[in-house]
Amino acid sequence: MQMKTAAAAAKSLSDAEIVQRIIAGEPGAFELLMRRHNRPLYRTARSVLRDDAEAEDALQDAYLLAYRKIGQFRGESSLSTWLTRIVLNEAIARSRKGKRRAQIFPLDGAFEPGEEAVEEMMDVATPEQPEHAAQRAEMRRLLESKIDELPDGFRTVLVLRALEELSVEETAVVLGIPEATVRTRYFRARGLLRESLSREIDFAFEDAFSFDGARCDRIVAGVLARLTDISSGDA
Repeated sequence: MQMKTAAAAAKSLSDAEIVQRIIAGEPGAFELLMRRHNRPLYRTARSVLRDDAEAEDALQDAYLLAYRKIGQFRGESSLSTWLTRIVLNEAIARSRKGKRRAQIFPLDGAFEPGEEAVEEMMDVATPEQPEHAAQRAEMRRLLESKIDELPDGFRTVLVLRALEELSVEETAVVLGIPEATVRTRYFRARGLLRESLSREIDFAFEDAFSFDGARCDRIVAGVLARLTDISSGDA
């Protein structure tokens, strides 16, 4: 009971209060900060690196840097914005250092273009059937892969705006680019994503109810077997 009370109290803390507790050296305060911000920060890192393991490593390094510099947080922007900047810079540095990615957009907003997240409604009262879970997982993988294919600048804006639901103003502050640029990239990213998913659907239509391969073999074999039975009966 005491553990539940402590957890509830921790959730009620503001980011500013958590920061003060970290600065004061309170055990568990930084863990609370990480658990509160893990998901959006991981998504941000992955939007740049397009690799799960690399994103995890970048996020860990960013957290270490944030811990060392937490005393410099002045509250001029939100804590999430401050953390996102650190994660973005770490991810971009990793991407450039590794030279495994295409050109990353600079934070000053210059970008050479090669130029809605759907909220899934789940009925918690009804257990999800295994086939539905598999379909959802496949759709998620498809969506993630198509987001990964977006140009770097567009991809990060899409993740921040659509997945993390940052406002145009917040996204502009995080990336250090004009609000107009955020709007343009977000609009274009959604368009590119729709086009890419539409092509996948077109390909799927071509393959739907396919008749070659195993299905064709089964039908042919079944018919031949039945014809053999008929011929045997006539004889």
